[in-house]
Amino acid sequence: MNFVQTLRTAIEAIAGHRMRSILTVLGIFIGIAAVSLTIGLGQGTQRTIQDQIGSLGANMLMVMPGSSTNSGVRGGMGSAATLTIEDANALSDKSVAPDVAAVAPVMSTQLNIKTSSTNWTTSIYGTNTQWLQVRSRTLQSGAFFTDADIAKGAPVVVIGPTTATNLFPSVGDALGQTVTMGSSQYTVIGVLTSAGSSAMGDEDDVALVPYTTATQRMLGGADRVSTIYVSAVSSDRLSAAYQEIATALMARHGVTADKADFSITSLQSVLNVANSITGTLTLALGALAAISLLVGGIGVMNIMLVSVTERVREIGLRKALGATPGAIRNQFLVEAVALALVGGLLGIAFGYLMGALLSKVIGMSVTMSLPASLMALGVSALVGIVAGVYPATRAARLAPIDALRSE
Repeated sequence: MNFVQTLRTAIEAIAGHRMRSILTVLGIFIGIAAVSLTIGLGQGTQRTIQDQIGSLGANMLMVMPGSSTNSGVRGGMGSAATLTIEDANALSDKSVAPDVAAVAPVMSTQLNIKTSSTNWTTSIYGTNTQWLQVRSRTLQSGAFFTDADIAKGAPVVVIGPTTATNLFPSVGDALGQTVTMGSSQYTVIGVLTSAGSSAMGDEDDVALVPYTTATQRMLGGADRVSTIYVSAVSSDRLSAAYQEIATALMARHGVTADKADFSITSLQSVLNVANSITGTLTLALGALAAISLLVGGIGVMNIMLVSVTERVREIGLRKALGATPGAIRNQFLVEAVALALVGGLLGIAFGYLMGALLSKVIGMSVTMSLPASLMALGVSALVGIVAGVYPATRAARLAPIDALRSE
């Protein structure tokens, strides 16, 4: 009995018990669909996090002040005021940090921005002209402030599209408009291109002014910065830039590495931690989803055992006509694998369909990868083989005379 004959006999047997076959396929279908969707959601989450962190800037390092101590209570990282504009200027010196491409110090505060008809509270950042380069941002319209604006502390502001939308009827209406922040008036000279949300919040709800303007008009003359964004010349020089920044700041502040009053964070390290967390969650959820696949495999085994019991006389007759135990075993194995593969294919197709639907509903990418789908299909075939081995072996061991005598 060749493979084609075995396959045809198995298909006839499956078609002869349609409802039982459908219920068997359903178990594998649910298991494979659950595993595929879980993997897709996990990979989609990882990609979303990568995109969000990547949107903060290319090859970027963040230098933040250390922690303060008040009445014996130690504050969180960034609570001290240990970084200055002079520190940022020092890092811009190629003789000090040759692997640093650009440096953007940031002074931050929260203020209410008012127009003649409305107002909006947002984050105000005082920075320099290299902010766009470091943060990998562009302008939708208008221009960024210049070194001349910084030198004279010009009352100009560049706003994000969310801020523009909430202040003016149309984003296009923002350019040239006058807004009030604190006790001073500022002219809107540019609107940023939308960058969406990131791990740091809504990147489009911001207002940027020259750091000299922020110092003189908003911060009472203070030149302390909350963060220094630094961009390395390339990704493979990120580690070198890290070391140069640390060495330069320790020398300027007169501290050693174990008493550093600042911290340097690499976006790559943040990304690695995020990937590790999402990877662990995906693995855990995948393991839970795999339980349903195990249940489906048990269902295949049970159905095949029932099939052996119901077809005892058929097995005896075929053996009496010369069918070998191997041929009987192969027929039942093919039936089990066929049921599992059909369930697997349907489960993968359903997973892709639901992935596309969820992407639209929840607004997050559900990444269904072909390798993962092929692996799931292989797993479904393996489940069919494992689940079919015992029933097939039991059928092959039936003695012809006992089988024919059975009612």
